[in-house]
Amino acid sequence: QVQLVESGGGLVQAGGSLRLSCAASGRTLSAYSVGWFRQAPGKEREFVTAISRGGNMTNSANSVKGRFTISRDNVKNMAYLQMNSLKPEDTAVYYCAASTTAWASSQPSVYLQWGQGTQVTVSS
Repeated sequence: QVQLVESGGGLVQAGGSLRLSCAASGRTLSAYSVGWFRQAPGKEREFVTAISRGGNMTNSANSVKGRFTISRDNVKNMAYLQMNSLKPEDTAVYYCAASTTAWASSQPSVYLQWGQGTQVTVSS
C-alpha cells in the first residue's frame, strides 16, 4: 500500500498562493492516479482536482478551475497542488488520495489511500 503525507498548508491572505505537497512512500506513485479533496468545518468532503496515472489528464471542480493546478513528479514520488487567487471559502483541510484507477476521478470512493490532511486557512 502507498502511504501519503501532505504538507504546505498554512494561513494566507485572500488573493495569495500556497503550494501543497503530497509525498508518497511504500509504493511508486506512478501506479496511482492522485486526487485532492477538501473538507471545511461542518461540511462534507468535496472533490478539488485529480490527475491521471500518466499525468496526461486532469479534472477539476468548477470552483477551482483557473486558480488551482495539480501536478505530479513520478520520479520524486510526489504530487502537488498549486493554489492561486485563494478565497476565504477555500479554507479547509486538504487531503491527497491515491487510486489504482488510471483516470482522474472525482469520486472519493475510488480512492483507497488517503493522507492525514493539511489545514489551509484563507483570511479576508
